[in-house]
Amino acid sequence: QLQASGGGLVQAGESLRLSCLGCGFTFSNYAMGWFRQAPGKERVIVAAISRTSSYSYYADSAKGRFTISRRNYQNTVYLQMNNLKPEDTAVFYCAKARRASGLTPTSPEEYEYWGQGTQVTVSS
Repeated sequence: QLQASGGGLVQAGESLRLSCLGCGFTFSNYAMGWFRQAPGKERVIVAAISRTSSYSYYADSAKGRFTISRRNYQNTVYLQMNNLKPEDTAVFYCAKARRASGLTPTSPEEYEYWGQGTQVTVSS
C-alpha cells in the first residue's frame, strides 16, 4: 500500500516536501504519480515519474515549482513543492501505475492504490 506524509499549513511562497512510502509491491517496477483533489473538484495529476527516474511529467500548474523524485532502494517517492500558492490547497495523493512498464501514465485511471492522502493548505 501507499502512505503519504509531509502535508501541512503554510503561507504563500513557502515550501513543503511530500513523501510517499510504498509497500506490498515491487516499487521499482512501477511509475509513480502525485495527484491532488481540492474540495468539490476532480482528482488531477500533479506530477509523475518513470520507474527508473529517467522521465518526469508535470502538470502546467506544477512546472517550475514542483519536483518529483524517487528512491527505489527506500520504496519512496517525493514531491518537493516550492513557492506554494493558495490555489495549491488540496489533499495530495500518491499512487502507483496499474501496469509494471517503462511508460509513465498521466491519467488518474491508469493508477491505483491511492492511500489516505495528505492535506496541504496554503494561506495567502
